[in-house]
This record gives sequence, C-alpha cells and structure tokens, in this order.
Amino acid sequence: MKQAAIKPQITFDDFEKLDIRLGTIMSVDEVEKSDKLMKLTVDFGDHQRTILAGIKQERENPAEIEGLQALFVVNLPERKMAGEVSQGMLFDIGFEDKQLPCLAIPEKPMPNGCAQVSFFLREEL
Repeated sequence: MKQAAIKPQITFDDFEKLDIRLGTIMSVDEVEKSDKLMKLTVDFGDHQRTILAGIKQERENPAEIEGLQALFVVNLPERKMAGEVSQGMLFDIGFEDKQLPCLAIPEKPMPNGCAQVSFFLREEL
C-alpha cells in the first residue's frame, strides 16, 4: 500500500478548535438524490444529529453500522448536500489510502457525547 502524504503541520491551537465526539449510529438511511451519501441519525447523549456520510458504495450493506459507536466532528457548519442537511462529519479511516474505509471506533463502550482528549504542551521546569 502506498500511503497518502502527511499533511502540513498544524498548531495545537488549530487542533483544539476541533470538537470530536463519540456518538451511536441509531439509523442509516438512503439519500435518494445521491449515489454516495447515506443519512446517519446519531445519538450524542443530550441530542441527536443528522450526519451525511459518503459510505453508500463502501459497504455491501451500509446499515451494518447501525448500533455502532464512532467518532464525529460536531463543530463544522451545517452543509446542504443532495437536498439534505449534514450537521457534522464521520471519521472514516483508509479512504485517502485507497483502502476500503472503516470506522474510527472506541475500544470499549463509552457514554455518547464524550469529547476527545485535549492535549497541551507544558514546559519542563
């Protein structure tokens, strides 16, 4: 496998702007006006969101991810695609490397809505 190139460096300030949350995929539905998009209804604990993801052609049965927990970016602006509104982005691994993508999932069940760990630099004294 030839790996995708590493993207340019960002600062920790840039990274900390991302709000990455864990959510459970409650349903996976067709987006009729799209050959690629599926409509995910995701439970984030205190609310649900609709997330459009380009997974229709990646899986024989896209509904197989229903009930799984996965990582999502939740602080992107809403985006209208194929007549539907997406309220975030699914983390998928492998696409840029031309691999059949898989979900970024936790190693054990966690409460929906859990946020990513924030990292910071400390000067050594």
